[in-house]
Amino acid sequence: MSTKSKTWWGQKFIDALEGFTDSGRLSRGRAYRTDKRVKQWDISGSKVTAKILGNANPYFGVDVAPTYTTHVALTPISQKEWDKVMVAIGDNAASICKLMMSEMPDDIELLFKAAKLNLLPVSYKDFTVSCSCPDYSVPCKHIAGVCYRLGEQLDNDPFLLFELRGLSREKLHQALSLSPLGKVLLQSVLAKEQAAPQSSSYFTRPKQADVPEQVDVRSFWHGKEPVPSEIEPVSETIIPALTIKKGGDYPSFWNRDNSYIEAMEELYLRLRKNSHKFL
Repeated sequence: MSTKSKTWWGQKFIDALEGFTDSGRLSRGRAYRTDKRVKQWDISGSKVTAKILGNANPYFGVDVAPTYTTHVALTPISQKEWDKVMVAIGDNAASICKLMMSEMPDDIELLFKAAKLNLLPVSYKDFTVSCSCPDYSVPCKHIAGVCYRLGEQLDNDPFLLFELRGLSREKLHQALSLSPLGKVLLQSVLAKEQAAPQSSSYFTRPKQADVPEQVDVRSFWHGKEPVPSEIEPVSETIIPALTIKKGGDYPSFWNRDNSYIEAMEELYLRLRKNSHKFL
């Protein structure tokens, strides 16, 4: 009965919620994740605060739809425990490379389990929730709606998980940059992000050259030096498709269910294959 997420980490978040909550209550809660219901949304540290629009019910004397304040938080990981996890991540070349490129490593949970921790919630003990509605059951449909909306945001921003667990993206990036491999990757990223030189014109303007009075026509067309018979091979980039990968699998402008990076990889492979016909 899961609402399928775009990513494995988003789906695991939803699975954890559905694993300890009544299915009927959750099915009603999905309707409360939309912009029509969520009137205010704020994430501060490991806590999500939302204003959720309820339903009017004249039978109970509620003529105007009330607004409830809902809180959802994940149990934060202490700084001492984060230090242990970051040491494990820093020793894993594949994981640190993906994290530096705004990607979620497939084995990230294994690194946390080695430190006897979890990044993704696995039970109700990982959640702290509350709602101002009169429903005595926990989680109520408003809390469920907030969790479903949070799962959708995790699809677009996997590093929100780290923030909800108590590690800001600034501290995460700083910790990754201090590792030996992180320093190499950071230097590569900074080299690629150098600002382009400013120009006074959108198009390249021709430059005036001094032409001697007597011009040798042959040397003019053939040049002063012969064209090299071989061209030096271009060195491969340290991180291929750097600009695309920095956006992650699901950047904010990407509304499709498939991964943006995978779609671009397929596009470039097709272009490469088709361009061979014209060579």
